[in-house]
Amino acid sequence: MEKLNKVEIKAQINSEIEKTQKLIQEYTELTKPIEPENAIGRISRMDAINNKSVTEAALRKAKDKLENLKFAVSKVDDDDFGLCVKCKKPIPLGRVLIMPQARTCVNCSQ
Repeated sequence: MEKLNKVEIKAQINSEIEKTQKLIQEYTELTKPIEPENAIGRISRMDAINNKSVTEAALRKAKDKLENLKFAVSKVDDDDFGLCVKCKKPIPLGRVLIMPQARTCVNCSQ
């Protein structure tokens, strides 16, 4: 694997953590219960409930990503950081920078 600039990687992971935390706050706000109102019709209410389901799925995914990012930032200084957990081969630097939470190489992730 190419020489990793661990300070740069930590900074990028921390930046991604901040973005993900903001997304989680937004999704949490959007997934609040939908109260029945006289102002919205039955179809509009059904549409709002459907949108809420989609947002709840996005919220779960964002929470998983945040957990993975926190794990990744805690492991940056480890000797085996950037190595695939399955095949033990180096994960390409581009993948590490784009998806710091990835623990496997592209081949093993499929």
